[in-house]
Amino acid sequence: MSDWTEIRITVRAEDVDRAGDIAHMAVPYGIYIEDYRDLEQEAREIAHIDLIDEALLAKDRTKGVVHIYISPEENPAEAVSFLAERLTAAGIAHEIDRTACKNEDWENNWKQYFKPIPVGERLLIRPLWEQDYEADGRAVLHLEPGLAFGSGTHDTTRLCLEALETYAAPGKRMLDIGCGSGILSVAGLLLGADSAVAVDIDALAVKTARENGETNGFCAPRYTVLQGSLTDRVTGQFEIIAANIVADIIIKLCENVRDYLVPGGVLLTSGIILPREAEVLAAFAANGLTVVNRRESGGWLCFEVQAIR
Repeated sequence: MSDWTEIRITVRAEDVDRAGDIAHMAVPYGIYIEDYRDLEQEAREIAHIDLIDEALLAKDRTKGVVHIYISPEENPAEAVSFLAERLTAAGIAHEIDRTACKNEDWENNWKQYFKPIPVGERLLIRPLWEQDYEADGRAVLHLEPGLAFGSGTHDTTRLCLEALETYAAPGKRMLDIGCGSGILSVAGLLLGADSAVAVDIDALAVKTARENGETNGFCAPRYTVLQGSLTDRVTGQFEIIAANIVADIIIKLCENVRDYLVPGGVLLTSGIILPREAEVLAAFAANGLTVVNRRESGGWLCFEVQAIR
């Protein structure tokens, strides 16, 4: 059996939690974090010991390490590129290296932690391997996240899904920018939208989004998935635009997103960490966009934005 790839992300200790959140965007499984800042206190409070191994005591307390494991079927270079982009956009200094490691059932072990989860008032996300679930009247989104971002467990995705409930309805057309697994656009259709277009520059994300659409009964022309950038591939206007990406891309997106919004349409945008809020709000204001609602969870933000006409 082929080896898996271990990706190690080394960051400043104070950035390790944010780096861990970004790592969860790349893969929802096979992740653990080394953080030794509170080693002695945790040893006493959790393990109830005072004697600590000298090798642990010698660890660099100024650094933290996030470990990610990539299956042999996928391209680790894509994950490294994604991580580098997101970490840089978040202003996190980092070093990334990768090594081969033996398969220790990472592929399946992570799945035991991903269970059917209700989101908002109307949606249930069900991983394909989970057969035991109760919909309780919710629309069920059957999902195989693969290595594309978007499993519904991350704060940014959940915030967008909760916002989407307010707007997805018959008569609405939706655009999902940087679609990842396609979770937002497929959810929009399940919640009642007439049609959805999803776009992503990453071929793996496009493949995963199409497959998730088909699993839930959606394909072209009602559900269209495109590979490329917004301005290269997308035409037309939409009542709902969702963009769960990073602050720098959202700031750039503000320059032309109005061209894709119908009058009264809404932009749902997340993937924004708290320290970047002021910059994003300034970009909205500079481009005639006004915030109609703000959501926050776990240090991440989601804005519901409309164009000022």
